[in-house]
Amino acid sequence: MASHSFLWSFGKKFFTFGLIGLTVSDRYASILPVRGASMSPTFNPRSDSFGGSLSDDYVLVEKFCLEKYKFSPGDVVVFRSPQNHKEKHVKRIIGLPGDWIGTRSSYDIVKVPDGHCWVEGDNPSSSMDSRSFGPIPLGLVQGRVTHIVWPPERLGAVKGSIREDRLSSS
Repeated sequence: MASHSFLWSFGKKFFTFGLIGLTVSDRYASILPVRGASMSPTFNPRSDSFGGSLSDDYVLVEKFCLEKYKFSPGDVVVFRSPQNHKEKHVKRIIGLPGDWIGTRSSYDIVKVPDGHCWVEGDNPSSSMDSRSFGPIPLGLVQGRVTHIVWPPERLGAVKGSIREDRLSSS
């Protein structure tokens, strides 16, 4: 009988901690691996020439910014791919609704529509981003990357800066 009550107690605690963990991960913050070279050197600076990473960076994603879509140019965000909703991408916001963005490849100027943002990878030669699939609906954004939490030697805050040649204008 003692083993039955132990198992029941353990099961209740496991279930409770699981629900709390899921709630925190879904609503407040989570940890996500960043794979590939599209955000190098910000993430995965030791990526090989084929875009593979010798070791993935793991980042802290805060979700308080989703309450009123409080973003700034330079923020690094996680969003669902507009082409495949099972994929998550990590990119830097270059422009917000109403901003004008100059595209390098076609020399066009695009106005970011309401409810959208323009995102690009820090390593343009190996990044699928708004230059490929256009502005991203803000509803696909799942959070803002604030810190690198792994590997330990890279632990620290993520800077929200944009290269000078990518500045947008309102």
